[in-house]
Amino acid sequence: MATTDLSAYDKNTIPNAKDLRFGIVVSEWNSDITENLFKGAFDTLIEHGALKENITTLYVPGSFELVYGSKHLIENHKPNAIIAIGNVIQGETRHFDYVCEAVSQGIKDINIKYDVPTIFCVLTDNNKQQSIDRSGGKLGNKGIESAVAAIKMAALSLA
Repeated sequence: MATTDLSAYDKNTIPNAKDLRFGIVVSEWNSDITENLFKGAFDTLIEHGALKENITTLYVPGSFELVYGSKHLIENHKPNAIIAIGNVIQGETRHFDYVCEAVSQGIKDINIKYDVPTIFCVLTDNNKQQSIDRSGGKLGNKGIESAVAAIKMAALSLA
């Protein structure tokens, strides 16, 4: 288990995002968690120069739908990178396993099929507290980390 703020990074190593377009797909399931991740991602993109009008946000019902939402944004909005934000918390059934596997494989497939980096920002935690800790709590905000990855990958794809 991580014991430090994983969102700490050297801001001087991040390319300027002024001329980049981003898509953010956000799961509405566990919205208290996903909205914190979205805020971290959005604010980080803006902090590094992205223009609000160059960030398209799409909400989908759950994490399973992140794959279709990402594909939709790529095909219809032509972003330089996508951030797929979701949260799946272990329950009493195997549903957790199926959703996590499908979403991770789906996002991998999108990265292979399209020339648009799609960043996996899906928390897959054992309990709600772990999700809280990783969405702005004591372990940082994975949304921030995902935005940094999106900026770096978008810049790389244009190089």
